[in-house]
Amino acid sequence: MGVDGEQDVLRAAAMYYLQDMKMEVIARHLNTSRSTVSRLIKRARATGLVEITLRPASSRAPGLGQSISSTFGISTYVVPVPDSAEHIERLEQVARTAAKLLASWFDSDMVLGIAWGTTLAAVSRNLTHKPTRGSAVVQLNGAANNRTSGIEYASDLISSFGAAFDASVHHFPVPAFFDFPETKAAMWRERSVRRVLDVQRRADIALFSVGAVAGAVPSHVYAAGYLDDDDTRTLHAEGVVGDICTVFMRADGSYRDVALNARATGPTPEELNRVPRRVCVVAGDNKVGPLLAALRSGVVTDLVVDEVTATHLLQSVSARDAAGRVTRKLGTPVRGRLGWPGDVQ
Repeated sequence: MGVDGEQDVLRAAAMYYLQDMKMEVIARHLNTSRSTVSRLIKRARATGLVEITLRPASSRAPGLGQSISSTFGISTYVVPVPDSAEHIERLEQVARTAAKLLASWFDSDMVLGIAWGTTLAAVSRNLTHKPTRGSAVVQLNGAANNRTSGIEYASDLISSFGAAFDASVHHFPVPAFFDFPETKAAMWRERSVRRVLDVQRRADIALFSVGAVAGAVPSHVYAAGYLDDDDTRTLHAEGVVGDICTVFMRADGSYRDVALNARATGPTPEELNRVPRRVCVVAGDNKVGPLLAALRSGVVTDLVVDEVTATHLLQSVSARDAAGRVTRKLGTPVRGRLGWPGDVQ
């Protein structure tokens, strides 16, 4: 569609949604048919020019988001959902919101880092096409394990983000965990691996979720053969509650001395902190503990979370969390989008 056609889409949408004009009246203004006006309005919704959001009057989302933002010094986007919503419904609502936010942030000449997982797969299903130029999408952690290469799963996921933004795609053809730390150290010296690591270091946005060790809906890394029984027992013995990019964390956000992390291929929180925008997408009661650990580690700059999970998160927040973030809150402006639930104005 040319410039004139795009202008017609804009004019039709403005008259229909902002001026409350009927399609017949719009058709006369544009000297066209009612069916054409209907198509223009549908195109405005499909391309994201018009976004329709329902916000229940009883929603706790704005207050929840403000509380999380002020406690942890981050931008928070709380997605309203009914208390009775099933896990899959909460996940889809959060994924849809995350996909829209990502499209508003990611643009030409930018690099997007993606950590694979169930939540990110849901985000990928809700992406809409946004053409960019000179952009890249890079896989943040390896996917192979002792049961499967993991290539098809991770490749399809990463490629879907590349296709959505017309971006070049950089896969990371290494296992999720090496058998020995020495093997990882040797592989990290290989030029083919260093090339991908260099792209990761240039990321403008990192998109990830948190994995939960326990819960009714296990995270992909714990359910798909990435860990053997000895690994799982070790994680429990070391007090691990979950992971970010397959790097395991305790409830207090510590991770450096967790033995299995020496074999993990994902970026550590310290390495992720070099990325300007670090977006964590979370839905599910079993994710509250890992999410709190991630927030305590300081690795998150933007959080997209459903209303129920956000409520449980705040119930888990300690006085230490509230006090410990004061310095960071005063020293670092909280970023956000004007008018979005949870933005700190």
